[in-house]
Amino acid sequence: MDCVPSWLRALAPLLLAAVSCAANAADAPATLRVDVLHSGNALADFYALDRVVLEPLPWPGNPARPLDDTNRGLNRFEVVDPQTNKVLYSRGYSTIFGEWRTTEEAQKRSRGFQESLRFPRPDKPVRVRVLQRDDRNEFSVVWSVDVDPAALDIEQEKRPAPATPIAIRNNGPSADKVDLLILGDGYTREEIGKFEADARRLADHLFSVSPFRERASDFNVWALAVPTRESGVSRPSTGTFHDSALNTRYDIFGSERYVLTLDNRALRELAQYAPNEFIEILVNNETYGGGGIFGQFSTAAASNDWANYLFVHEFGHHFAALADEYYTSPVAYTAGAERPEPWEPNVTALLDPAQLKWRRHVAPTTPLPTPWPKAEYEKYQREYQAKRVALRKANRPESEMSALFAAERRYTDQLFSRHPNHGLVGAFEGANYQASGYYRSEMQCTMFSRTERFCQVCQDAIADIIDLYAGTPAATR
Repeated sequence: MDCVPSWLRALAPLLLAAVSCAANAADAPATLRVDVLHSGNALADFYALDRVVLEPLPWPGNPARPLDDTNRGLNRFEVVDPQTNKVLYSRGYSTIFGEWRTTEEAQKRSRGFQESLRFPRPDKPVRVRVLQRDDRNEFSVVWSVDVDPAALDIEQEKRPAPATPIAIRNNGPSADKVDLLILGDGYTREEIGKFEADARRLADHLFSVSPFRERASDFNVWALAVPTRESGVSRPSTGTFHDSALNTRYDIFGSERYVLTLDNRALRELAQYAPNEFIEILVNNETYGGGGIFGQFSTAAASNDWANYLFVHEFGHHFAALADEYYTSPVAYTAGAERPEPWEPNVTALLDPAQLKWRRHVAPTTPLPTPWPKAEYEKYQREYQAKRVALRKANRPESEMSALFAAERRYTDQLFSRHPNHGLVGAFEGANYQASGYYRSEMQCTMFSRTERFCQVCQDAIADIIDLYAGTPAATR
């Protein structure tokens, strides 16, 4: 390689990616996107068509797995042949609206949110229908719209890409792989090199964690960012407001650590210029924070000391619909009086221990519910959470918050490691933001605390989604 100029070596990954995409484009259909307006409140919601867009890149999906059989998400959308009612394509997903309607604000007012439904462009008119879970956790149709791919009002202007995608990992044609797109927000022109370094560093960490480590060859990873005038994104609770390309910000739903963009149009207008099935947004901020919506996107503060954990934890929400297993941190959501069985794969209401969804991993001698040092843990958490609130209220340096997190991690590891049920799969009470009534499968997991490991149940759930998007189903591998 010494005889090859450095500029050519730098271009090699992009050239390989271009060849791969070109080969893929010959057979893949185009990508159609239906943008939807979703509005309402805690009691009712409504849908309206915003626009239909023909994206500039071919469909990146796996033609062998058009139908989603994982039963994940608050919603599912289906593309249906209106003549035969045959489902041609389906995917489960969740929405920002679905989360917002569980907040106190949704009890008092209505709001609207933007959402997108992406699928391979059909050859003839289709019906797109949105399904939503009912009180029995079953899906039922709540809205539908007929889409003619040849309609004159479909937006298909070919604008120049606002930035050049970077091939972080290119393992083959998109149709055979999971395409993960890492977007940057809050990076100035001078910081684009930092964005690429952040994207590479965090992608490398993701693929050091099981089961992503074992399935790394099933992923392509791309990176894309439009430079911003100012460094970092908005954090309203501290009076910080920045104009960023994706309008990502902290303090979503009043939670200082919750980071999302509510500007779906800006997100999709940029993401369409790189192959993508899953998106993680890196915000160029030091303050701890992130967020994740199944089937939409996830976020992480790239410059925080806990960025590795944030990237993986939030991606778990977005990629595999994993529920939060912690319950001692304050959240914006209000708990209902009922305790239905959650649809998320990693938490349970344990209504019938004999039918526990992860029963195959539970030893016959393991009691259900499974004892753990819950009282001692909660006593420590009350003190720890008070310190955390005080640090934020005083706007102390982020290094002090990181030190507090490190101390909490050491305490939790020591407390759990000496308990006889540590490492067992069972049903440990405390999950889904609730101290009682919901259970997680293991004492520790990335979805419960800042540990580096997903529990076995979460690993299985992640593997199911990898199988859905990359190649053959697990059963036939």
